[in-house]
Amino acid sequence: METVLRLWFCHLMSFYFSVTAAVIGRVLPKTHRFPILIPIFDSILSLYFRFCNLCPCTVDLDDQTTVHFWAPTHRHFSKPNLVIIHGYGGNAKWQFALQVRQLAKSFNLYVPDLLFFGESHSRRPDRTDAFQAECVAEGLKGLGVRRSSVYGISYGGFVAYRMAEMYPDAVERVVIVNSGIASTADQRAEQMVRLKKMGRENAVDIFLPAKPDDLRLLVNQSFSKCDPLKWVPDFILREVITVMYSPNRKEREELLDYLLTNKDHSTHRPRRISQEALLVWGESDKIFPLEFGQLLQRYLGANKARLEVIEGAGHAANLESASSLNSFIKTFLLQTDSPCREVSYLNMT
Repeated sequence: METVLRLWFCHLMSFYFSVTAAVIGRVLPKTHRFPILIPIFDSILSLYFRFCNLCPCTVDLDDQTTVHFWAPTHRHFSKPNLVIIHGYGGNAKWQFALQVRQLAKSFNLYVPDLLFFGESHSRRPDRTDAFQAECVAEGLKGLGVRRSSVYGISYGGFVAYRMAEMYPDAVERVVIVNSGIASTADQRAEQMVRLKKMGRENAVDIFLPAKPDDLRLLVNQSFSKCDPLKWVPDFILREVITVMYSPNRKEREELLDYLLTNKDHSTHRPRRISQEALLVWGESDKIFPLEFGQLLQRYLGANKARLEVIEGAGHAANLESASSLNSFIKTFLLQTDSPCREVSYLNMT
């Protein structure tokens, strides 16, 4: 009942927000319109992160690469360190807004923007997830973080896994959410077939939307419980695309192209990590279906990897089921021992 009321409230708020935005859109001039609402909301998110005891900082790794973090304003040495790595699209603030407050109470939280997202950038040509992992790890060293656990969702899951693989002494435990790390060539081919059935010839058309219809399709594929863009007018979606998806578009296309088309077997079936891993999957994930999580657990071994399934959740479990996801993360990372089990389901109905 509580979940139903929450969804109803979200639909209601989305409707009223969209009506208000539509009125504002009619008042604003239609020509030479610059993004206004999305930058304001982005600033509100920055204030919220500060309220959660996080402050922005940048680490220059060299004269070509800079990594932006949200890091603890006051580090508590009684708390463990946790790095949370966002997925493809947007920046860390937008993806973790519903998780940071709860997690910051239990962990020293470090929230990087991956290269070419948010305020992280590089002039180097490397577009691999291994380079992303290296930059996050070196940035953490610059912040004085020697050991931490890592949580990554979707594309961030690839980066988190790489960090665990490349820096076993620095990464304690790993949380992977809805990420196709151990996918096979057949599974990747099936993904391309699904894209074509949606009327898109390649992944860029979905994951880097260029027009409102593309963004609506991306959100529809990412959410299972509701459609948060149902009442949102197109002019706001164009703002989202301008602010969130247009910067560094060429570099982001290269990141996606590497991830999907690289033929190196070791890239898609990386070495088994030594750390214990928690795998969390949305039961209704359309991007990386549950079978990807089951495959990854078998690949790592049931004695090393625990698989938790959130019933009814889609790919954007960090937004649809943030509280449940946080509960899984805290239980796994804060307990002194973490015996793995086959699969458990969390019913959200």
